[in-house]
Amino acid sequence: MLKMNQLRTCLLIAFVVLVLAGSSAEGQDQAARMAAGTVSAQAPEVQSHLAKAPEVQSYLAKAAQFYRTGKLDEAAREYNGLIQAEPASALAYAGLVRVYLKQKKPAEAYTAAGKAIELAPTLDGSRVAMGEVYFRQGKMADAETQFATLVRQGTKEARAYLGLSRIYEAASYHEHAKMMIDRAYALDPADPDIRKAWIRTLSLRDRLKALEAYLSGDTSDDDEEHRRLEEHLAILKHESDEATPPCHLATKLTSMETPLERLQDTRILRGFGLRVKLNEVSSKLLLDTGAGGIVVNRKVAEKAGIKPLIQTEIKGIGDKGGAGGYIGYADSIKIGDLEFRDCYVKVIDKRSVVDEDGLIGANVFSQFLVDIDFPRSKLRLSQLPTRPEGPTAAAQQQHDPGASRFHDPYVAPEMKSFTPVYQFGHDLLIPTTVNDLPPKLFLIDTGAFSNMISPAAAREVTKVSSDSTLL
Repeated sequence: MLKMNQLRTCLLIAFVVLVLAGSSAEGQDQAARMAAGTVSAQAPEVQSHLAKAPEVQSYLAKAAQFYRTGKLDEAAREYNGLIQAEPASALAYAGLVRVYLKQKKPAEAYTAAGKAIELAPTLDGSRVAMGEVYFRQGKMADAETQFATLVRQGTKEARAYLGLSRIYEAASYHEHAKMMIDRAYALDPADPDIRKAWIRTLSLRDRLKALEAYLSGDTSDDDEEHRRLEEHLAILKHESDEATPPCHLATKLTSMETPLERLQDTRILRGFGLRVKLNEVSSKLLLDTGAGGIVVNRKVAEKAGIKPLIQTEIKGIGDKGGAGGYIGYADSIKIGDLEFRDCYVKVIDKRSVVDEDGLIGANVFSQFLVDIDFPRSKLRLSQLPTRPEGPTAAAQQQHDPGASRFHDPYVAPEMKSFTPVYQFGHDLLIPTTVNDLPPKLFLIDTGAFSNMISPAAAREVTKVSSDSTLL
C-alpha cells in the first residue's frame, strides 16, 4: 500500500481495458438461452420488434456465439445485419458494444451504447452495455451506478454482476467482488469473461484444474492472451508441486528503511533504484510502480544462477516493443534487512533493462505499508494496521490455509487522509482532475521519464495539433 502524501512521481494517463474473451463447450446452447431469456423478460419495445422479426433470437444467439469464440468481425456482421433488418433492436447495439470494446474501439462502443439507451432506456441489456463503456472510459462512479442499480433490482443480466465485481476488485473490496462474480457465474457460466474472472477466485488446485479445462477447448483469446494464460497455468503447476508458497518472507521484520539510489547520467535523472541481492549477487534495480515483480537482464540472471522455468515475451519495458525472455526462480532475494525466499523473477534477453540491471515493482512489498520518500531518497516499510476482527490477512492465511482469502479494505484512523486509488493488477490508478473537468484516471508510474496525457484528454482542455500523439 502506498502512502500517497509523500509520493513524488510521474503520471501517465491510463484508460482501463478489461474486456476479456473465452469460450466453453456449452457456449452455443448457453448463448441461445441467454439471448432468448434476456429478450423474453424485457421491455415492451423489445417484444414488439420480436413479433415482427422472429429471427431476432437466432441473430442474437449466433452473434453472441461468434463473440464468445473470438470471431469478432463475424459477430459485428451479425449484429449489424440484425440492425439493418430491425433498426429498433437495442440488444443488437448492446452486443456491438462488447465487440467494439474487445476490438479496442471505445468511441464506436460509446456510440452503440448511446443508441441502445436511446431505443430502450429501461432495458437491462442497454444499461449493462452503457456501464461497460463507462468502465472502459474510467468513469468508475457512473459505471457503478449503472451496475449497482440493476443488481439491487435483481436483474438476470449476468454481466451486471460481472461489471460490479470488476469495480469492487479495483477498489480492493475483494469480498464484495467475490460475491458478485459468484452470482454472475451462477447466471451464465458459459460467458467466457465471467468464466475467467471466476476461475481467478478459486483455490490453487481448483484454479489449476479449471484453467486446464478452459485451455483444453477452443477459446476466443488472441495470441498474447493465450500465451499469458499458458504461462499462468505453468506457474500454477509449479506452485502446486512446491511445499511452501512462492516469495514468502524469510525475515520477521515489521519495519525497515533503506536508501533509494539516484540513477542518473551527469545531470539527467532516470529514476531511483534499490540495491537488491539475487542469490547473493548484487544488482541495482529501478523502483518502478508501473512494473510488477522483478525483471532483470540476462547478465544478472546468469551470475545469480537463475534457471529458466517458462519461456516468455516481456512487454511494456522501454519503447522498442516486446523482447524474448523467461520466468526463472530465485532462491533468495535480499533488500536491505529484508529477505524473500523462492521468488519468481522475469529475465529479459537483453544486456540491460532501460539502461539498468532491471526493475523492481512496488507490489513486491505488498505485505507492508510502503512509504516512497523521494525528497529524502528513502524507502520505508512498516507494518500494516491490524484489522479489527483479528490478525492481518497474511498472518491469518499462514495460520489457517483454509481461511477466507477475500477481504474488503480496512482503513485505519491514521490512514484516513490517504488518497484512494484503483488497482488493476500491479497498476495503481489515481483519480486526477485536469482544470475543472471531471476526474480522469492517471497511472502512478515512478519509472516514467515525464508527465504524459493522452491527446484525447488534452483536447478537452486545450488545442492539440492533428499530428500530436504524446503531450
